[in-house]
Amino acid sequence: MIAPKTKAAPTMEELLREALAQRTESLRAIGRATGVPNPPLVRFLAGKQTLRLDTACKLAAYFGIECRQRKGKKKPTAEVRRA
Repeated sequence: MIAPKTKAAPTMEELLREALAQRTESLRAIGRATGVPNPPLVRFLAGKQTLRLDTACKLAAYFGIECRQRKGKKKPTAEVRRA
């Protein structure tokens, strides 16, 4: 018997894209509040750029998403949980 597929947990990018898409503030206001410049936010929403870990964690904190760097990895990754 084949086990039913479980839905994978959303990635950091998916959570942030969703949060940015549902925002009530302007990208400029979010940028000012987080210290993230407007151009990377626009490119990220358009799917033309990914976010650096520090930028993703700033946005995650703003939207109430927990972002932690996993230890022992060569490349930084993030563990995401709704706060």
